[in-house]
Formats: sequence, structure tokens, C-alpha cells
Amino acid sequence: MSINYFYQQNWQSQHNNRQQRMAYALVAVLFLAISHNTALGVPAASPGIMAPAVLPSAAREFLEAHNQARAAVGVGPLKWSEQLANATSLLASYQRNKMGCQFANLTDHKYGANQLRGSGAAVTPRLAVDTWVKEKTYYDYASNSCAPNHRCGVYTQVVWKNSSELGCAQVTCKDQITLTICFYNPPGNYVGERPY
Repeated sequence: MSINYFYQQNWQSQHNNRQQRMAYALVAVLFLAISHNTALGVPAASPGIMAPAVLPSAAREFLEAHNQARAAVGVGPLKWSEQLANATSLLASYQRNKMGCQFANLTDHKYGANQLRGSGAAVTPRLAVDTWVKEKTYYDYASNSCAPNHRCGVYTQVVWKNSSELGCAQVTCKDQITLTICFYNPPGNYVGERPY
């Protein structure tokens, strides 16, 4: 089994920048276009392009795995967000259908994000979150740093104290590849700040 992961690092302040506002406007226009076409009776996209639904059991598994890791360091639980789940679902489908199941480019994204790409076996929601949480081993709270050649940001986003909402999705791609994307609101991983 091969697993790769990626997280969103927030190098800027919590204030929105111009690119983010433009991205929000684009999403709003796309939403209106989809809503308008649906109202006019335009058929929905083919099944291969539709976003996968996050099953209640998968949502519960994502949430329980996150909240277990958060409780271990004294951080309050996350709540499931349908809005974030829908956003990750659409993004994961796009990455599968248009980008060959590669990691999404989340530069200047408004949410915190973790991504995982696994191959060779089914990647459950629990396995995805546990893979991110394993990086705790390499995180040093005292110095707020990570050991060389490791990415503790996936772990610190899971336990980020100010994040309160979670939404995740998974898609299965060619060659038994599973892409997992989770969004966190508010985002975490602000440079120089401790996660908890």
C-alpha cells in the first residue's frame, strides 16, 4: 500500500485577500449557473461527473477519528458541516474526473485542508485520519516544529483548536487509488501559532 498526503499551510493573516474574494465570486457564479440550469430543466451531469455523496456512516467515521485525536490533546470536538462536505465532494470529483486524481491546488483557499492519496487497498475514512494523526510522533509542541522530512501540518490541522467544522469526501480513481479531502473551518496551521 502506498499513501501520500498533503495539507494546506496558511502563510497569511486571517484576513481575506483579493484572490480569495475572486474565488468566492466564481463559486457563487457557478452555483447560480447550476441552479439556473436545473430550474430550466437542463439535465443533470452524467453519473461519472456527479459528486459522490458522503454516506452518513463515512461522515461519522471521519468525525469520530478527528474528535478522538482532538480529545487526546484536550481540544473540543468538531461538528460535521454539510457545506464543507459538499465542497470537498465536488472538489474530489473534479480531481478524479479532470485531474487524474492528483492533489488539488488549495493555495489561498479559505478553508484549512488535508488531502491523502492512497493506492493498493481501500482507504477508509478512519485510515485516512489515522495516517495524518501518526505525524504527531514527529511534532514537538515545545518548539512548535516538526522533525526533518515529515509533514506535521496534517496532524496539526486535525487538532487545530480554533477549527470547529469539518467536511470530508473520498473518491475512488483508476488503479485502486483513493483520494481523500477534508476541509476545516476556520482554517488552522497559521505560521508561528501552536495548534492547541
